[in-house]
Amino acid sequence: MDLYILTLFPHYFDPFLENSILGTAIQKKLLNIHLMNFRDFSLDKHSKVDDLPYGGGSGMVLQVEPLWRAYQAIPKPVRENATVILPSPRGVLFKQEKAMALSKEPNLIFICGQYKGIDQRVQKLLGAQEISIGDYVLTGGELPALILLNAIARFVPGVLGDLDSALSDSFTSSPDLLGAPAYSRPVEFQGLTVPPVLLSGNHQEIQKWRETQALITTLKNRPDLLQNSDLTPTQKKLLKDFKGDQEPSPS
Repeated sequence: MDLYILTLFPHYFDPFLENSILGTAIQKKLLNIHLMNFRDFSLDKHSKVDDLPYGGGSGMVLQVEPLWRAYQAIPKPVRENATVILPSPRGVLFKQEKAMALSKEPNLIFICGQYKGIDQRVQKLLGAQEISIGDYVLTGGELPALILLNAIARFVPGVLGDLDSALSDSFTSSPDLLGAPAYSRPVEFQGLTVPPVLLSGNHQEIQKWRETQALITTLKNRPDLLQNSDLTPTQKKLLKDFKGDQEPSPS
């Protein structure tokens, strides 16, 4: 997968792309990431890429021309088979299923905004998808682009040592449930012990426990996810019995 990131701050990405799972994926050529400073494509003698908004108002707007020239500098075969993404608080809320879908695209192009935003003609000319990582505003599109890239990359074959790990995450195994709690060694630490069922070797009971705990976690932290869910009779009973911080044992 080829990924192009158009940004005013390409060095912002260096520590994130040189380390951990993303760094290893780049070394293995599973991800080919190209950073482009679109200031280099400005025709202004001072390399200016922003201007005042038409109609008045505060802030500065990134101009369409330097971004268009930067986009045109991307190899044509990549451009013609790429999905263009504009991280933006005005966009569609990013979810796990979107990350999975984008991981199947041959190429991705991220355009990182700054200041008051990007001239709307960029989105129209490039057919870009506006995607939001949440209902808040940041100082630029670099961090959202990294979050999107990280979530997408986990589903690219070979990036994770075990793809099943990603497929069992929150929002993946079931889009309406958070993940179950996880435990590792030691069995006991400062009086807290691993639930006995996880030590039993009974995979059927372990799976039942995880499903129950996933439901409980969702009830406690994100009850909104369950409002339109098709719950099983067992889950409905658990939902009825659940009170506050009470955590009933699976029957």
